[in-house]
Amino acid sequence: MAKTAVSRQSSVVGRQSSVASRQSSVASRQTSAVSPSPQNKSPLELDRLIHERLRLGIVSALAVNERLTFNDLKRLLDTTDGNLSVHARKLEEAQYIACDKSFDGRVPRTEFRLTAAGRRALEKYVSHMESIIKAVRD
Repeated sequence: MAKTAVSRQSSVVGRQSSVASRQSSVASRQTSAVSPSPQNKSPLELDRLIHERLRLGIVSALAVNERLTFNDLKRLLDTTDGNLSVHARKLEEAQYIACDKSFDGRVPRTEFRLTAAGRRALEKYVSHMESIIKAVRD
């Protein structure tokens, strides 16, 4: 009986270390996916944050308009509330756009504007895309 208890205990410890190892691996992947270290980033890599179609649309629209409301962007990009909200939040977390919330009477109003960091990131992205296009044509 003691041998069985030890065997079970050993099995539980083995499973716990396996779970901890998987959790550590997942946490490591999430950390690297969220914030790739600048040392590991190749100069040939596109800015994945802006490269996503809807995010590129948001940043581009804000580059030519000083401010746009949530509804303006939603209509312009032909997307849903949830989709726009998620992508705008990612850009806001990266400090590429700023979000200002206010009320127009009793109606909430959300406005977005491009930050200086967002404008620099867009210019770098466009320049990178132009160099890729040029290289393909040559």
